[in-house]
Amino acid sequence: MNDASAQPVGPVLSSAERVNTLSHFHRAEIARMAGWRDRLDLTTNWAITVVAALLSVSLSTASAHHGVLLFAMLLILLLLWIEARRYRFFDFYRARVRQFERHYFAQIFSPQPDFASDWLLIVGEGLRAPKFLLSQRVALARRLRRNYIYLFLILWLAWVLKISTPSLQTVGVRTGFAGSLRQAVDSAALGPVPGVAIVVVVAAFYVGLLAIVFFTADDDGELSFGDVHV
Repeated sequence: MNDASAQPVGPVLSSAERVNTLSHFHRAEIARMAGWRDRLDLTTNWAITVVAALLSVSLSTASAHHGVLLFAMLLILLLLWIEARRYRFFDFYRARVRQFERHYFAQIFSPQPDFASDWLLIVGEGLRAPKFLLSQRVALARRLRRNYIYLFLILWLAWVLKISTPSLQTVGVRTGFAGSLRQAVDSAALGPVPGVAIVVVVAAFYVGLLAIVFFTADDDGELSFGDVHV
């Protein structure tokens, strides 16, 4: 029995054909990566637009309800979830492009001895059975840490300003700090839900966001190889 016949045999390529195949594949992967990067930017732009629009609606007139800002928080949370999913796709194709850059092009420009030589096997397995490299939770933490936490903080500050400033409410009476604090909590009421409950829910929501930012386990990603990251 011939053992060689049992080994998988790929197409026989000349050196020029091999280089041509790698270059075309690399170019295609860059295009896919750039496409998902554009989708990330689009989602972030939507989030910024939503924040700007609803801040304008809420703070421009005293008759605007503070619930507008709570609604904005929910919209930004939805956009964050969508962007985290898109980021998983972007990270998958970026990792493949970086394999080419680190293990192929970098070796051409600046050869290093004993460098990883099985990277093409990793790329091949990724083509046969594509799998996400990041969980949704880690992707959520990355996008929250790098972009969305600032949008949420802006909304929180605007919400606190809205419920604590008499001139930004339909009926307001200027009082001292203690009275203003009680009035702010009462002003946070949403329909039949008392203000205390709304304040507790918002506080718990932001504690959860901060926990994701600071306590979600995450590898360094591209920071393992340099200062450039997304």
